[in-house]
Amino acid sequence: MSAKSLPTADKVAERAREIHVAVHADEEFPAFVAASLKYDEDWTCYSGTPVISKYNQETDAAPLFAEGLRALCLKAAVFEMTGDENTAEIPIAVPVDEMTHAMIAQPQLLARITARVGVQIIHQTNQEHTDWRTDDYTHQVYRAAWGEPPARYWIDHEEVTRRLSILREKYAAAGFLNMGQAHVIEFGEMVPA
Repeated sequence: MSAKSLPTADKVAERAREIHVAVHADEEFPAFVAASLKYDEDWTCYSGTPVISKYNQETDAAPLFAEGLRALCLKAAVFEMTGDENTAEIPIAVPVDEMTHAMIAQPQLLARITARVGVQIIHQTNQEHTDWRTDDYTHQVYRAAWGEPPARYWIDHEEVTRRLSILREKYAAAGFLNMGQAHVIEFGEMVPA
């Protein structure tokens, strides 16, 4: 985390709820949801949503979107109170973080919505923290804002690490190496157009 001190969980929770309500009420929110959920095959990642047991994009995308939005609202509230981007990059669970990538891939919609709401959405991959843990600061703030986060999506860092080692073995057996960043599959001759 940053050297800046974190605001109290209650203050962040209150502001995050306000941001969440305002984003939901925005006229372009339905388009933002539709665009984010349409980002389906493109946002497949070997180490994000696959850590969810028996993940199914059809049934998990909408509730995961809800969690991604909550995470972005928490980060926006922390940024608003600290003015520090690094401090605002509070730990987020890996699958939730992956959904935020689908959401921020809608830059025009998100920029217009957040401008009307009057907040900044904070996310920078090289500063993000996907080491969310039960009872950490993010968990405390989330709990104060919305109650207990759904365990299906908010998976503790150590459990994510365990599941990733299982996935790594399965991917390697199928010819996918380095968590999908390399493979040994040969496609043969190109079919003429």
